[in-house]
Amino acid sequence: MITPVILSGGSGTRLWPLSRKHRPKQFINLIGDNSPFQNTILRLPNEAMRPLIICNEKHRFLAAEQLREINIDPEGILLEPYGKNTAPAIALAALQLLKTNEDSILLVLPADHIIDDTDAFHESVKLAKNLAEEKNLVTFGILPNKAEVGYGYIKFNNDNKSKYFDIDSFIEKPSQQDAEKFLQTGNYLWNSGMFMFKASTYLEELAKFAPEILSICKKSLVKDNRDLDFIRIDSNKFTNCPDISIDYAIMEHTKKGLVIPLDADWRDIGTWESLMSAQDKDKNGNVIQGDVILDDVKNTYALSSNRLISATGVEDLIIVDTQDALLISSRKKSQNIKNIVKKLKENFRSEIEYHRKVYRPWGYYDSIDVGIGFQVKRIMVNPGAKLSLQKHLHRSEHWVIVQGIAHITCGKETFKLEKNQSTFIPKGEIHRLENQQEGPLEIIEIQTGSYLGEDDIIRLEDHYDRN
Repeated sequence: MITPVILSGGSGTRLWPLSRKHRPKQFINLIGDNSPFQNTILRLPNEAMRPLIICNEKHRFLAAEQLREINIDPEGILLEPYGKNTAPAIALAALQLLKTNEDSILLVLPADHIIDDTDAFHESVKLAKNLAEEKNLVTFGILPNKAEVGYGYIKFNNDNKSKYFDIDSFIEKPSQQDAEKFLQTGNYLWNSGMFMFKASTYLEELAKFAPEILSICKKSLVKDNRDLDFIRIDSNKFTNCPDISIDYAIMEHTKKGLVIPLDADWRDIGTWESLMSAQDKDKNGNVIQGDVILDDVKNTYALSSNRLISATGVEDLIIVDTQDALLISSRKKSQNIKNIVKKLKENFRSEIEYHRKVYRPWGYYDSIDVGIGFQVKRIMVNPGAKLSLQKHLHRSEHWVIVQGIAHITCGKETFKLEKNQSTFIPKGEIHRLENQQEGPLEIIEIQTGSYLGEDDIIRLEDHYDRN
């Protein structure tokens, strides 16, 4: 039995301002109608495979909603309170699966890859399954087509002409000179971060080479913390777990490691440059998304999420305009976006955390306007969803119904409001907004008060178990 394990805990800061902490790249429709997370699941070899999702606890409803959109019933959604890299994440998955299933074969897949040749990918998975059944730890190495410095490499022993090879060593991201040597040598592959092995085999090797990780992960999963599809672990016990990748913890030490060369038009969309390379271009080499007008522009990526972008007489740029942030970068220096993100973090800027449109388990809100003492939000509540029973210490709220029927609790009163009707929520009053209809509920919320931050929410009761 194969269980796909989808690693979806990354933050994708190199794709800022589109990718942000609370809605990272794997959950954004970067190319086409589905997110990379959804595409990772949709390209699985067998539709009957039920994936085990590993994600940050903050993304649990985002992952669940995206699974629902593509009609996938997961094996579960395992929630990491802290990102501790791939070795602990896979250990948690293996331990969880051994609780509920026979010794599954894990197909470990990052959620942010593009694989265009799915047939080649499926053939490699078939081969890897046979090798995994023989208690090998299999990784998929990508056949390089250029001297890439943005990926790690796997050196393999090419002493035979098999479809798989023994692993010699793992190499971190190389210099340009070394990358060119690797390409010429012919026995180096890009490290894809994809793996296949039996749960028991992985845990046996973990016990040999990283016993502390195994011990902490076992203790973190002692309790049955399953809530529907969500699997929670003990955050207090997990906090001391080493932060280390599977490469460092296991693959560099094990004698059971094998690599399968994969030629499947694979790309890791970790940067704007890599995302650009994966998209169709116009006659001048430009990638255009959204409302964009270019004149005498070459080899440029231009994305507009809201307003018109126009440019003339430039080339080799990355231009990304979201509702609350604009990025302009040289393509050659796009890796330096991480420095911008660092500065935003140092200045406590919310733009690294949230988009203007913020998704919640009940729907989303969009901050339309904000000024001294006021804020205007457009709030969309999904059918059957409801906000927490809450109160605010520093603000009052005016609600105007734009679409649907709102079921409202305000103090001791409960009532309904329809389109064009409104109500006032005084500061300090207990209240709740609920949509009991089959269609969406849309309201305009006008906040007034001395402080309008999102942390001015005291939740008294919450359907989604938030604090």
